[in-house]
Amino acid sequence: MILKNKVAVVYGAGGAVGGAVARAFANEGARVFLTGRRIGPVEAVTKEIVSAGGTADAAKVDALDERAIDEHLGFVVDKAGRVDISFNAIGLPDKEIVGSPLVEIDVEKFLLPIVSYTRSYLLTARHAAKRMLPNKSGVIMTVSALMARAGAPAVGGYSAAMAGKEAITRALSFELASQGIRVVGLRPHAMPETESIREVFEAKAAKVMTWEQWQGYAASNTHTKRLMSLAEVGNVAAFMASDLASGMTGTTVNLTMGNLDD
Repeated sequence: MILKNKVAVVYGAGGAVGGAVARAFANEGARVFLTGRRIGPVEAVTKEIVSAGGTADAAKVDALDERAIDEHLGFVVDKAGRVDISFNAIGLPDKEIVGSPLVEIDVEKFLLPIVSYTRSYLLTARHAAKRMLPNKSGVIMTVSALMARAGAPAVGGYSAAMAGKEAITRALSFELASQGIRVVGLRPHAMPETESIREVFEAKAAKVMTWEQWQGYAASNTHTKRLMSLAEVGNVAAFMASDLASGMTGTTVNLTMGNLDD
């Protein structure tokens, strides 16, 4: 188990990506503290992990609320002794973000994902870092998307938000690496198991193609001619959080299956 005895906090753990990452961390031996704005989905994932033999705790935490984040991390340290991994996987409903061309979109709608995603990542990262610095060890992580690096129509401020998160990853790594803290991101794309991708499809493509046709179109742009699964994202997250990836920091791992050629 590559995360044995590690303590991980996952924000947005009730969502598809956050849940997959929390399960993968637990499968690799980590003690996982799952959080989310809605406690029901978080508790459901927590019960799955515990039923499978893992160790997990659930808590209702608004990852846009600095005080809530700080208080919860204090609870984690009191209960587990430290924080080794912080993973931010919060999400916003895509129907509130996508569907309008940039020349027509309301400015507040455009700014919503930029402010929300970058605020949450910065807050969770810096409060985790404060707990990691005394031990000079830790991994801070988040998830972005292909649109951080590639143009796409009618995605509103989502592209800028994801690019902002990747920029924060680089800047935090530059500041924290000398203190033993790694900062890395994951950049998956179009996982059909996620509710958010279905929302994007309905907002942008449902009028011109079926769900099956859209999946085929998205897969056709990858090297493998298939789309990545949530389990695969979770497995990469666990590896990147482990000491096996000790040489990786200040970067976002490309998980677009070749859709974005590096």
